[in-house]
Amino acid sequence: MPWRETLSPVRMDRIALVWPVDAARPVLTEVAASAAVELDLPYEPGNGPEELDRAADAAVVHGPVAGLVGWSPSRQLPELRKALEPHGASAVPLRRPRGVQPPTQLTGEERRRPRLSRLLVDTYTTVPYADLDPARIAAVAYVVMFGMMFGDAGQGALLVIAGLLIRFLPVPWLDRYRKTWLFITGAGAAAVFFGVLYGEFFGPTHVLPVLWLEPLEEPIPLIVAALVLGAVLLAGSYALGSINRVREGGWGYALYARSGLAGALLFTAIGLVAWGLLAGSPVILVAAGTVALVALVLIFIGLFVESGGGPTGGLQATVELVDTVVQLASNLVSFTRLAAFGLTHAALMMVVWQATTAIWEPGWRIIPAILMFVLGNVLTFALEGLVAGIQALRLEYYELFSRVFTEEGRRFRPWAPDLGAASASPATASPAAASAVPAASALPPVERHLP
Repeated sequence: MPWRETLSPVRMDRIALVWPVDAARPVLTEVAASAAVELDLPYEPGNGPEELDRAADAAVVHGPVAGLVGWSPSRQLPELRKALEPHGASAVPLRRPRGVQPPTQLTGEERRRPRLSRLLVDTYTTVPYADLDPARIAAVAYVVMFGMMFGDAGQGALLVIAGLLIRFLPVPWLDRYRKTWLFITGAGAAAVFFGVLYGEFFGPTHVLPVLWLEPLEEPIPLIVAALVLGAVLLAGSYALGSINRVREGGWGYALYARSGLAGALLFTAIGLVAWGLLAGSPVILVAAGTVALVALVLIFIGLFVESGGGPTGGLQATVELVDTVVQLASNLVSFTRLAAFGLTHAALMMVVWQATTAIWEPGWRIIPAILMFVLGNVLTFALEGLVAGIQALRLEYYELFSRVFTEEGRRFRPWAPDLGAASASPATASPAAASAVPAASALPPVERHLP
C-alpha cells in the first residue's frame, strides 16, 4: 500500500460542479450514484429522492448554467468527470480556501469494515486532514503495553486461540466480532512473548524457564524496563506530533509547539540528563541543561504568543510552562504502571499456584486442587485482562495521543441519498447510475424560479 494511503487521509480536492440548468436532475443523479462528492449545502442533507430537488434548488444559477461546490477525493475525480460528460457537466478543481481544512476520508477498505486499530484512533478523535494517521502504529503500541502487563504464556495462548476462532470459526453470531480477531490475536501473542520472558505459564508453574526476569523477584529492573518502553513510546509520539505540527502550520508553528519540536527538545533533554547521571559525565549534563533551556525558551515564546502577549499573557505562559514540565515528568512516570500491573498479575497467579499446590495431594484432593487452579486462572484472566486493556488504553490516549493530535478533524460525508424509488433511463444516465439511482426522465419536472 502506498505510503500516503497508509499514514495519511485520502487527498481531497475542492471542486465546483457545473451543469446546464436543464440538466440538474440527471447530473445530481450521477453525483449521488458516485458517492464521491461532499456538497456544501445550506441545509442538513437527508436521505431520499427529494434530495434531488432540494440540492437543485440550492444551486447557484448564472445564466444557462448552475453549480454547487464541495469536496471530492482526488482519485475519484476522473471517473466522476467521465460520468458527467454525457450531460454537458463537469467537476472543476478550485483553489483551497485559506484556513479551511478539507474533510477526512480514510482508505476504502477501512471505511467498508473498520478494524479495531482504526477504532482506537476514531474513539479518541477524527484524524485532521493534515495529520498523519497513527492507527497501525497505535495498535502495535497497545498490544505491546498489554502484553507487558498481561505477561503469561498460557493465558496469552488462550487469547491467540480465541482470536483465531473468531476469525475462522463459521458461526453466524461471531460475524459481528470478526474485525477484532487480529487485534485479539496480537494482544495474545504479546502476552505469550512477555510470559516466556517472565517464565510464566498459567502462573509460576516452572513449565517454562525464566529467560529475562521474574517480576516478583526483580521488580526494580521491571520498573526500569517499563520506563524505558515508555520513553520510547513518548519519543515516537513526539516524532509524530512534530510531523503533524509541520503539516498543520509549517516549521514555525512546529518549532514553538509543546507537542512539536520544542516539546521534543525538552524530552530529549530529560533523556540526556538520565544518560549523564548514569555515565557520570558532566559534559552530557551541561549539554542536557543547554538543550532544556533552549526548549523552555521556545515553549514560552509559543505560549506567550498564544495567550495574546502582555503582562497577563506572560503570567499565563509562565504557569503553562511549569505545567508542561510537570506534565511531561508525570507522563513518563505513568508508564511505571506497565510494571505495576505486570507485578499484580504475577502476584495473583502465584497465589493461585500456591493455593493449588497446598491442596494437591494424591486421592480425592486432586479434584479441589484442579478446581482451584482452573477457577483462579479464570478469575485472574478476566480481572487482569480487563485491567490491562483499560490501562493500555489510558496510556495510549493520555500520554501518547495527546501529543500526536492537538485538534479534531471532520469526517468526509459524501452526498449519496438513497434514490432507489425510481428507475434510470438509458438515455439520460450512465450504466453505473442506471443500476443504482433514477434518471431525470423518470422523475416529475421541477418548477424553479431562477434569479
